[in-house]
Amino acid sequence: MSWIQQSLEVWSAPTASPAQSTGGGACREIRLGDTLVAYALQRTRRRSMGLVVGAEGLSVRAPLGASLGTIEDALRNKAAWVLRKLAQTHARQQQREHARIDWCDGVVLPYLGAPLRVVLDPAAPVTGTLHPAAPALHMGLPAGAGAVQIRDAVQAWLMQQARTHFTARLAHFAPLLGVRWSSLRLSNAQTRWGSAKSDGSIRLNWRLLHYHGSIIDYVVVHELAHLRQMNHSPQFWDTVAAVVPDHAALRRSLREQPAPDWR
Repeated sequence: MSWIQQSLEVWSAPTASPAQSTGGGACREIRLGDTLVAYALQRTRRRSMGLVVGAEGLSVRAPLGASLGTIEDALRNKAAWVLRKLAQTHARQQQREHARIDWCDGVVLPYLGAPLRVVLDPAAPVTGTLHPAAPALHMGLPAGAGAVQIRDAVQAWLMQQARTHFTARLAHFAPLLGVRWSSLRLSNAQTRWGSAKSDGSIRLNWRLLHYHGSIIDYVVVHELAHLRQMNHSPQFWDTVAAVVPDHAALRRSLREQPAPDWR
């Protein structure tokens, strides 16, 4: 049944983790080289085979009539891709674990691509004061403030800064693209950095403030470009490139640098 292998489809999901068994299908194992890989097998009415590396590991979606031998042959043929994707997802999972924030006095988190230390300072305003020379963010909280109180105060400060920063960058880039935006809303999404509607409304994730200004600018331009092209056609990317020529490298940096884990 070579037609199954020839029509093999491969793609990766937005999030990933080490190889594990996946829900929603029979759990099986196969040895790919020196590695024993667990995968979930789902039978579907599709005509081709699909491999997905997602949040819970490897999932295989196979036609109802495909034999187990054909499925395993396809996996062995794609062994290099499977192992590479699983290794990449495991590395990203470790990065996310290292990015988890321990909310306490002196915690350091990225702000506009640089480390920023949070200092509990009862003499500071409740809304927080940025000391760029340090750099440090002095929050008007008592020394014994709890983790949730610190997190919420820092988040409120970051969201205020995000609205100011995003508004300024939208105002800068909109004329360059020949578009008008009507409103800005801050997003708290876990996997999406921004969105745009044809009425000119823009949503941007406040967590972008963790990243370097050039990366933020790419996302701002990306969403503004949608006001001209509500798609990801070649014309859309030409519009982005006219203002941000290195958009591909910036997009890759955004994908490869996990934001701090606020949970």
